[in-house]
This record gives sequence, structure tokens and C-alpha cells, in this order.
Amino acid sequence: MAGTEQRSGGRYKPQVGSQMSSPNVIPMADIMLVLLIIFMVVTPMLQKNKPVDMARTNTARDMQDADREDAVVVAVTRDGSIFLGNTKVDKADLSGQVKDRVSNRVDKTVYLKSDARAKYGDVVAIVDEIRSAGVDQLGLLTERNERTGQPPPPPPSATTPSAD
Repeated sequence: MAGTEQRSGGRYKPQVGSQMSSPNVIPMADIMLVLLIIFMVVTPMLQKNKPVDMARTNTARDMQDADREDAVVVAVTRDGSIFLGNTKVDKADLSGQVKDRVSNRVDKTVYLKSDARAKYGDVVAIVDEIRSAGVDQLGLLTERNERTGQPPPPPPSATTPSAD
């Protein structure tokens, strides 16, 4: 029985073959890099509405319904382009397309988000087109100003009383 044991302290040690004891992570790293690239390419396409730089206000109210999947959102960019969701539409076609989207809904609310630098006349014309589609309520989306603890500055037309 002494012939089957090795001389290292009396314990039996099995002979290790030429197998690699550490895992090979290079194929896994390749797959992870490919997945990362795919997500980086696809993520910007997942936005359901056209992004615009909305006006900032101090009295903005939260409108969680505008974030729903089935919300009807019209966006006006600074150059006057009109988007219904992510689809660019002409001003003449806007009323008909909005009417089609809200015709079978109980809640006929449409949300309008306009770029802060869009022309006021363009935005008013879009509001008129949306109203002519039979929309019950129109929500104007804005961004909330950060709270600094200071009151907002007075409007430029306000005069301060003088101490005469």
C-alpha cells in the first residue's frame, strides 16, 4: 500500500492533467462589448416624442399623463417643424391626424411642447389647428425652474416706488 501513496506527507495527491484551471473570459467580454454597442445605438431611438428645449417656468404643474404610452404629444421645434410623436407632419395635415388619434378616446387631451425659441405665432397657429380637431383639453408642457429660495425678479415693466 506504500507504493500507491506519494511521499509528500503521507497524503494522496491526484495528478493534474493539462487542463486550464482559470475560466476564459475573453469570449464573454466580446459578447458584452457587442451588447453595449447595440444598446448605445438603440437607446436614442426609444424616445417616443421629439425632444425640444422647453420653456422654463416657476409655476409649472406636473402632468404625468403626458408620459403615458398612448398620450398624444405635439412638438414644435425652434425652426417651426411640427412633430406628432416622432413623426414629422405638415401644418395642414395636423388637424386631421390629431382628430384620428383622439376620435375613439374618452380623454381627448393633447399635450403641446414647444421649443423656448420657437416663434410665438407658429405656436398659436398650432394650438388653433389642435383645437379645430375637436380636442377637449390642451396641456402646454414646460420645465420647472430650479428652486433657489429667492423670489423671481419683477417683470421689466414693473416700477419701483421712489422715496421722494
